[in-house]
Amino acid sequence: MSMPVSKRAVLSSLACVVATGGIIAGGLAASTASAATGATLTHGSTRYVAPTDSRAGSFTYAVDVNDDSGVRSLKVVAWPASSALVPTKADLRHAESATCERTSHDTSHCTYALKVTKKQAADLAKGTWYVSALATAKDGDTKFVSMAARFVVAG
Repeated sequence: MSMPVSKRAVLSSLACVVATGGIIAGGLAASTASAATGATLTHGSTRYVAPTDSRAGSFTYAVDVNDDSGVRSLKVVAWPASSALVPTKADLRHAESATCERTSHDTSHCTYALKVTKKQAADLAKGTWYVSALATAKDGDTKFVSMAARFVVAG
């Protein structure tokens, strides 16, 4: 059974990321589709900056999304591998949207960013984390990548 992924759930999940106190980088795990018509995700990366007493931390996932009709949107959620949460394509339709800037007729560079407070960070899980992504093209094509990126929250 799938459940919508709320902003609150994402923030709760990402609070664990903040607790690490460093930068965590990951790469795009898998994102291929048919060459001419399906949406693709390439050059993906994650970045985490821990909060300090004077400023919030942040979590960022950036990726290039390509489709021959152009890119309509990218929905993103980060989640700890240790949780029971395994987002589905249906779940991501209700997730937060990345900001996408067109870089060519068929490609957009999309960035998903969250601010994370020290209080939020105190509640999060350590270990492996994943980013799930759902790209939607202007012609309605979609590409769901359940594990678009992976990173580790150190304990």
